[in-house]
Amino acid sequence: PEQAEALRAVFPGIEWHALARTVFLPAEPRLESIGKGTVLVVCAGTSDLPVAEAFGNRVERMVDVGVAGLHRLMAQSDRLREAAVVIVVAGMEGALPSVVGGLVGVPVIAVPTSVGYGASFGGIAALLGMLNSCAAGVTVVNIDNGFGAAAAATRINKQGQ
Repeated sequence: PEQAEALRAVFPGIEWHALARTVFLPAEPRLESIGKGTVLVVCAGTSDLPVAEAFGNRVERMVDVGVAGLHRLMAQSDRLREAAVVIVVAGMEGALPSVVGGLVGVPVIAVPTSVGYGASFGGIAALLGMLNSCAAGVTVVNIDNGFGAAAAATRINKQGQ
């Protein structure tokens, strides 16, 4: 917050997103109006939300649908199939992107997070799990790189115009 205020003094148009801990300059038009389809962000748990929120634009979300509660993901399988691009944010062992990749026929962008307990090694366990996904169409960005995932999803979604 202090750093955001210092930046705001130099760049008056910036906005601070508290949950994502991100400063951004709003785009005109908003990013969600650029593409043809829906970009769906799927989070394994609520602790993954700060990474999912690092986009600077509104996105449609599915939250707390990790593999430990697979029934919650399956209950929303129609929403998954309607999306043009799916960004999957997960920590721990990073299994969720493989599961989603097996359910949908659209690009899946996996974002490993540094959150998690046990032997998650700051996101390295999730990163390695996602890189070794057996589901076709799963692409992986670096640990906590929600911004990179959003940029890639926007470019993919734009192709549908």
